[in-house]
Amino acid sequence: MSRTDAEKHIQRNPHPDFKKVESSRENWDDSLKWNLKQTIKPDWKYGDGANDGGASLKLPHISIDPYEEGRPAVANYKLLISGIIPRPIGFISTRSTDGSSTNLAPFSYFQVINHDPPLFTVGYAGGFDNAKDSLRNLTESGECVINIISEHFIEAANSTSINAPYGESEWSLSGLTPEMCKTVKASRVKEAVFSVEGKLDFTKEYESKATPGKKTGVLAVIEGTHFWVREDAVNAEKNLIDPAVSLPCFLKGI
Repeated sequence: MSRTDAEKHIQRNPHPDFKKVESSRENWDDSLKWNLKQTIKPDWKYGDGANDGGASLKLPHISIDPYEEGRPAVANYKLLISGIIPRPIGFISTRSTDGSSTNLAPFSYFQVINHDPPLFTVGYAGGFDNAKDSLRNLTESGECVINIISEHFIEAANSTSINAPYGESEWSLSGLTPEMCKTVKASRVKEAVFSVEGKLDFTKEYESKATPGKKTGVLAVIEGTHFWVREDAVNAEKNLIDPAVSLPCFLKGI
């Protein structure tokens, strides 16, 4: 099954006509700013338990076997992405070894997992036999750049989700600006407030338990080798990024 056919089967987007859905929503509100608030119960003490007075204990749970007969794997996908939120987005830039192919794509299976050394995980859907352009470039060159998406280029970043043919660059499709790096040949996104140059540590391919023999995912562990932070977003000690300036975007539900 091709990647295009696989996407049609998964039906990742529950809104066939997203622009129509989007037009029914309220306009972007620039008056809303980043802010910090107290917790719901700031006078909570050790042993108090949940802050809802026990209300959640009165509601039953449903038991779900991820491999129960008749349950498609896509049901687990949709359950997980709607239940594990918010999720950071890794906006990954890669380049083939000979430079003939560059790729820029967002990944929601992404996380930082260590700081010494700086380590990051990226999860790719599908196996090496049907690798996305990003995975092909990453495994071939062993390098990438992880960019964090901010509000001021969310539309451009989202446009790179398209399944463009191998060799066709998402840089031109998005209108974003490639900028040279120090330790890798892949470009960073100049519009990004925070970017991390990285070298591939290792990959591990996973096989479906529902359909033995089918390769369903690849985990990539990447070591950060250099950081870039916009000057107005970082403190003098270069150890804190102000979220009120970076305004990072994340995924919340489907």
